[in-house]
Amino acid sequence: MEDILQQKFLEAYDTYNDDIFRFCIVKVRNRDIALDITQDTFTKTWEYLSAGKEIDNMRAFLYQVARNAIIDWSRKKKSESLDALTETGLEFGSDDEVKQTENSIDAKQAAKLIDDLPDKYRDILYFRYVEDLSVQEIADITGERENTVSVRVHRGVKLIEELFNKKQS
Repeated sequence: MEDILQQKFLEAYDTYNDDIFRFCIVKVRNRDIALDITQDTFTKTWEYLSAGKEIDNMRAFLYQVARNAIIDWSRKKKSESLDALTETGLEFGSDDEVKQTENSIDAKQAAKLIDDLPDKYRDILYFRYVEDLSVQEIADITGERENTVSVRVHRGVKLIEELFNKKQS
């Protein structure tokens, strides 16, 4: 049984390692961190399989594990950055000032193209058009319903078109 499990895992590694790494590097923009997250993704997958758990869709499972690892890395990075800023004496303003700053930042981000689309669109469009995943696979990865994924693909494409047209004007 262990040999079959190991063979299944090695086949998944050979098949999806490059795809998972590419996804990670697009998200974190750092080769070393992307390699670490990719390795962590396959380590967690091996641990999951070794615990006797079944994986119905290996590709979707790997993307989900990688996506969660990236979210964890991002939270840790933000926390470390915040700690460093507060140690240097940075003080935060009132809630209204913080919300106003967040709104200003959101407006600037919305004016950029694909790379700066909100995650809910960017990730889904990446999975759909770069990785060529089906709506069902994307739904499995994100934990969203297929209908929600389809709507986000449609809205994301429309948003890109709008941003592109505005930039051309």
